[in-house]
Amino acid sequence: MPVYFFTLLLNPMPLNVEQIRKDFPILERETQRGKRIIYLDSTATSQKPVQVIEAMNNYYRRSNANIHRGVHTLAEEATAMYEGAREKIAKFINAATSREIIYTRNTTESINLVAYSWARANLKAGDLVILTEMEHHSNLVPWQMLQAERGIQLEFISVLEDGLLDLDDYAALLDRNPKLVSFTHMSNVLGTINPATDIIRMAHDAGAITLVDGAQSVPHLSVDVRALNADFYAFSAHKMCGPTGIGILYGKSALLEAMPPFLGGGDMIKEVKLRSFRPNTLPHKFEAGTPAIAEAIGFGAAVDYLSNLGMDNIAAHEHEITAYALERLEEIPGVKIFGPAADKKGGVAAFTLEGVHPHDVAQILDQDGVAVRAGHHCAQPLHEKFGIPATSRASFYIYTTKEEVDMLVNGIYKVKEMFG
Repeated sequence: MPVYFFTLLLNPMPLNVEQIRKDFPILERETQRGKRIIYLDSTATSQKPVQVIEAMNNYYRRSNANIHRGVHTLAEEATAMYEGAREKIAKFINAATSREIIYTRNTTESINLVAYSWARANLKAGDLVILTEMEHHSNLVPWQMLQAERGIQLEFISVLEDGLLDLDDYAALLDRNPKLVSFTHMSNVLGTINPATDIIRMAHDAGAITLVDGAQSVPHLSVDVRALNADFYAFSAHKMCGPTGIGILYGKSALLEAMPPFLGGGDMIKEVKLRSFRPNTLPHKFEAGTPAIAEAIGFGAAVDYLSNLGMDNIAAHEHEITAYALERLEEIPGVKIFGPAADKKGGVAAFTLEGVHPHDVAQILDQDGVAVRAGHHCAQPLHEKFGIPATSRASFYIYTTKEEVDMLVNGIYKVKEMFG
């Protein structure tokens, strides 16, 4: 049986949500209409606690300097903070060493790094890459570009009507000897938590390398890359209480060592001559130029914040909120919810309202301060699969309350009244 949600929860303790909310200054503000912000768009980006904001502010106020290149006090402080954050992130996902943690700009760049470096060094015309029908564009377009350039083949694991992957379809695709299986751990539309351990094991048994898009999973679940046995794992800070503009590519050391550099320039080199260069050691080999130093420090602070709350506790809270939200939304005539039941999904509720475009739903909700997302959520093929142009999407996190879900539901009833 595939491993889904509840096996990830180990003796969760209830979160003190009211206390947590005090850490997020933005939740205190009101809209121009004088409405309190009801933020239900954390799948797009999470809000930031004061601990993260202050960590970045402290760096700029007290320790601002470039890293790795100076022996003066500020440079050494900045370097220690930057590399200290890398150590925290490695521990957070249980990487074997911080050398396997590559700083990037975001999940998208992490996936592109694998496509440009590992894939272009290892894939040739006719080689098969397996993706899924629920992928974010970030895990589709890089492979489509490589298909146009190299003539690789792309095939897709089907999504069933209930929002789960068709693992029988996957098993049949594996008989075609793929070189890479790349998939999302958790869908940003359906909320589906895919059975990553099973998918990776099956890929390895077929001789394939694996890449996991963890943009939606790492912020919400306890992720252990060694237990998963993932070859590559990508995620971003901004969806997990950290700053924008910084992400992570985790890769097994042996794979990263064998890969050519992604970008050329400063800090990714050990030696440069006029006609040649030698790349630096891991992880610096893939980190050209002055990096996002303050953002890395903020990332480390975000990891501290989530670790103190406990990832199993976070997952349990989100499951409770999601189950409640699905129950309330199902009460509304004309609402159709996409994705599996609450026990197989994270904190996402994508839905349509009969006779009303999702953008109209979002705009009317915003009049009462309720922030949801509307559109195809960078998953256009998935929406086409279900025969719809767009959905409205409410998404939940550590600061979401049941009262806010009630405000969402009340707002949808208001939309229904307005549209007759």
